[in-house]
Formats: sequence, structure tokens, C-alpha cells
Amino acid sequence: MPARTTKPAAPALPRFEPLGSVLAKVVESAAVGMVVSDMDGRMVYANAAFTALLGRGVEDGGGDFFALIHPDDSAAARQRLTLLMRGEASEYRGEHQFRHADGTPLWVMVAAALLRADSGEPLYLITQLTSIELQKKAEEALAHSESRWNFALESARQGVWDHDIRTDTMFYSRMWRIMRGIPPDEEIDGDQAKWLARIHPDDRERIMANVDRQDKGESDTLEYRELTRDGSYIWILSRGKPVEWDEHGNPTRTLGTDTDITRLKTVEQELAAEKERLHVTLDAIADGMISADQDGRVVMMNPAAEQLTGYSSSEAIGKEVRSIFTLRDGVTGEIQECPVAICLARDEPAHLDDDMILVSRSGVKRDIRCTAAPVHTQAGKLGGAVLVFQDVSQSRAMQRELAHSATHDDLTGLANRAAFERVLNSAIASARDGSRRHCLLYIDLDRFKPVNDNAGHAAGDALLKQVAQTIRGSCRSHDVAARIGGDEFAVLLNDCPPEVGQRIADKIVRAIGALAFGWAGRTYHIGASIGLTMVTHQPASPLGFMGEADAACYAAKGRGRGMAVAFGDL
Repeated sequence: MPARTTKPAAPALPRFEPLGSVLAKVVESAAVGMVVSDMDGRMVYANAAFTALLGRGVEDGGGDFFALIHPDDSAAARQRLTLLMRGEASEYRGEHQFRHADGTPLWVMVAAALLRADSGEPLYLITQLTSIELQKKAEEALAHSESRWNFALESARQGVWDHDIRTDTMFYSRMWRIMRGIPPDEEIDGDQAKWLARIHPDDRERIMANVDRQDKGESDTLEYRELTRDGSYIWILSRGKPVEWDEHGNPTRTLGTDTDITRLKTVEQELAAEKERLHVTLDAIADGMISADQDGRVVMMNPAAEQLTGYSSSEAIGKEVRSIFTLRDGVTGEIQECPVAICLARDEPAHLDDDMILVSRSGVKRDIRCTAAPVHTQAGKLGGAVLVFQDVSQSRAMQRELAHSATHDDLTGLANRAAFERVLNSAIASARDGSRRHCLLYIDLDRFKPVNDNAGHAAGDALLKQVAQTIRGSCRSHDVAARIGGDEFAVLLNDCPPEVGQRIADKIVRAIGALAFGWAGRTYHIGASIGLTMVTHQPASPLGFMGEADAACYAAKGRGRGMAVAFGDL
């Protein structure tokens, strides 16, 4: 950054007018972190969301805004913000890591602009910080599974593109085409000149200067307007970077995503025209917002709240917030108390984050996160409340998908080996005092390899799905079945005596032996060998419970296959 010089004290921020006081309260109650710094980087104001996000306020850490940037990102962020403060850029938007008060790094989306005096002199740097920590973690987790990666991108309406620099060919995903109104089966000419022709004339020169830098890995983000098939322009946020290089270290392939940010840009422009001094603050508020009086009745609501609740502002004004904002528990389905009512009763903020479902007027259900904050008059009396809420359905669906994938086999839907081992360890712990006992089955398919070898892996996968369903259908509802290897399965029969375990194992052998698997005009028959052992206060041998069940399964194969053998009978 340039050397700092002594300046006259910046003028105080203007006080809000009566309407402005409501907007100011919206800012203070918003989920987006806001901080105002003078031209030397000293913080002069930070809202509650900023303090909650980083665990510190204006007076903490010396009040130096730039000191909050994580060292890994400090140089890059300082450089871009310095260009803005010098007047060499009109605004800045980027992703950076900041330091939380406890020292941990936190990924945020940074949006910054200057607040100028009527003379044009810059007065303050206004910066918005929105946490993208969950998105970053989700991106990292989804990188391990291409199918889950594609699902997440489509759920977030992000199109994927792939540029082979060697052949100068492009691949575009289905969602990439949908965003632009292009049919899924239409061939697209990936010629760069034709793509540039679709870019808005005001953005074209800037994009031409940066697109090659993205291919080289020197810049990973582009933001521009692109013409769609219906003749309208959409705003695109394009993220990409090289993923393959040649032997000389030159990039040969670039992969990236395009996100439609038109709605965000539209909101920014509308707020800028309505309230110039507040546009940097309000342009990021795409969440639902309802302002209520001291009786809990609606005073005003924004378009996002109209869309999420299904009520127009004209219909809602004067009604109790509880009558248009219906919350249910995501687990039990029970109706929950209105957060505005809680806030007004306690005269303190009410936060509802976990498993809350908003039911709209039309019955549409959405996962939401909401906060109601009290509004006080100048005399300090409670004058009402502001409710801010956001739709988090996509992020929660992604989290549920990731949680399910972490514990289940992708092919069969049964528990995977890691999850089964956790269940088995819990069962072993419950049996140590001798009051409980369980039965463990180890299942290995007979004659499965010929199906895989002769009919192919697709047939083998289809057969494994049938086997999984057969095993699950042969067990009790509270038993745990898992796929622990290629054609190997395991079942934990909870609170099961030996004779019942033997009957269930025999039932599984008969059910699998009765399968007639048809593929490509040919019918295949397989079988199963099962070893079982009892999970008691301690294993009957040094092999451990899994080793005992495996040894019994091996004995079943040695005795002719297609049978269930108990370890105690060896």
C-alpha cells in the first residue's frame, strides 16, 4: 500500500432521516457484515453481523481494517483495495480469507466501494463481508465425487465449461446451456470471437484483456454481461483456472463454472438509484426482510420476503407477522413460535438457525435461517422489530447429500464399511457388561465372478443392487446391513440370540440362492456363503468378531458353499 499521510478528520457519517432510521436498522440487523473505514483504513463503524462474523468490533485489534485480512491473502487484498481507494477502480469484488478473533481463517466474499462527498472527494471505504465458508467446504468435499459435484453445481444453477487449449475446443454443461436459453442437444461453436460477440459492448474490452489471463491461471474470476437467445443480457460470474499442464509447465486445459448473478446485479442497480449513499450497504440484501411495529404487525417488507412468504406487501401491511410467517420444526413438523413475537417479548434478538421450515401461502416449504432484532426509539423504548430471513434450502440439501454419501455405499444404498465399523464398535461396547448380545453375519457371494466376467460390470452392479435389496428384506427392521467389499456384505443383528441369528442367516442364503438374474437374454444363478458369530462381552478367539465371522464364512465355502456356518461350530 502507499505511504499514509496525515489528513483532516473525515466528516461524521450523516444521520439517517426517519425513513433512513428504518433502513439503518435493516443494515444493523442484516445477515451481511458491513464495515466503514476512513481513507487510512481505520474502522469507524461495523454492524452486528460484522462483529458476529469476525468476533470483533470497531475498537478491537486497534481498529485497523487491513489487519483483519489473513496473511495468506493480505498482499492481494491490499493491492486491490488500494487501487479502489486511489480512484483507479470504481468497485471491487473478490473472495478472501479474514482472521477471526480466535485466530482461525474465515473465507468471505468481499464487496467494496467508496462513499464520496458531493465534491467527489472519497470519504469512506464501505466493505461488505459475506461468509462463504460453507460453500468452500462443500466445494472441497464435492471434489471427491464427480456425481455429487455435478449435482451440487446444478442445484446452485452453475454451468460448467471446459477449455482444451491444445485443440481450442470447448465443452459446455447442460446448466451452462439452460442459463443462455440454448437447447441441450444443440452443437455450440466454441470459437472465442463468436463468444466475445455475445458479450455486452461495455464489457467486451475488459474481458478481452483478461480472458487469456484466466487460461494462464493469472486471474480466476471474470464478471460480465452475455446475450441470451431471447435477446436479453444476463450477468455472469465466471470462475476458472488451469487443471492440466504440458511438460514445459504451460496450461493445456482450463476448467471453470459460470454463475448467473443477474438478480444480484439488478438489486444493486435498483438500490443505487433509490438511495445513492446507502446503495453499497443495501445492494447485497437479497434476503427476506419484514419490519414490524411494537404490536408485531407488518410495517414494511421487501420483495424477497414477498416471494418467500407468498404475500404481497400491500396484503401484509397491518397484519401480525405470525399470520404470514409460518414456521415449522424441520424434524417434528410442529408449528414454532414467531421469532418477532419472541424478540418483542424478551426485548432481545431471537435467532432461529436449526432445521426451521418456512411454509409459504401456497404451501411451498423452504429451509430458512432467520433473525429478529428489536428496534428502539430515541428514548430507548421498544418500538418494533426487524425480521431478516434467508432461504438456505440448497445449502442444507447439499449438506444432507454429503452426510448421506459419507455413510452409505453409492451403488447399493446400504451402509458402507466405515459406517458399519462404527455401528459394530457401538454394539461391542454395549455387550461388554454381559447384559446384551448381538449376532454378526459375514456374507460372501458364490458364483458372482462369472456374471461380472461374462456379462460385464454393468450386469454385476445391477446384480449387487438386487442382492442388497434381498439381504435388507430378509433382516429385521432394526438390523444394520452393509456392503463392505466388492461382493462382500455384513449384517449386525441387534439383540439377537444364536438360534434366531442362524434362522436369519439361513433365510438370506435361501433368498439369494432363489434369485434368477436375467441379463441380455441369459439367466444367472448365484449363491451365498455366510459366517456368523456372537458379539458378547469378548470375542471367542484372538481373531476378533469380524475375524471370527470371516473364518466361519470361509468354512462355509469349504463345506460346499450355499450355507451358513457359525463360528462356534468350527
